[in-house]
Amino acid sequence: MQTTTTRNHDPARARAYFEDKLAFTTGPVELDRWIKTGQDNLIIVDVRAAEDFAKGHIPGAINVPKEKWDNPQGLNRDKTQVVYCYTQQCHLAANACVRFAGKGYPVMELEGRLRDLERKRT
Repeated sequence: MQTTTTRNHDPARARAYFEDKLAFTTGPVELDRWIKTGQDNLIIVDVRAAEDFAKGHIPGAINVPKEKWDNPQGLNRDKTQVVYCYTQQCHLAANACVRFAGKGYPVMELEGRLRDLERKRT
């Protein structure tokens, strides 16, 4: 699909798209606020390779790399799984969300810059 700057988008379709996007994605600032509320209603899921998880990750995150998606450990159907991967352009998290939602887990994808949330392990 080719896009141009003169294209006129249907406002109703745009609204529906962005409502869906907001329902199933969150950003680093929002996630940080969610974490700081202390509510026990989310699980942060890092789907990067185990060696990359070991180098640094969001505090409290669990690691569920792709080879463990068929039998994910640590997920909870009573909580929202906030899933992230390497970058916003990486589709690994979106693919994990599809797989986990198909297994009955509520999911959201984390979009945006992770550096503000990750802590290096020393």
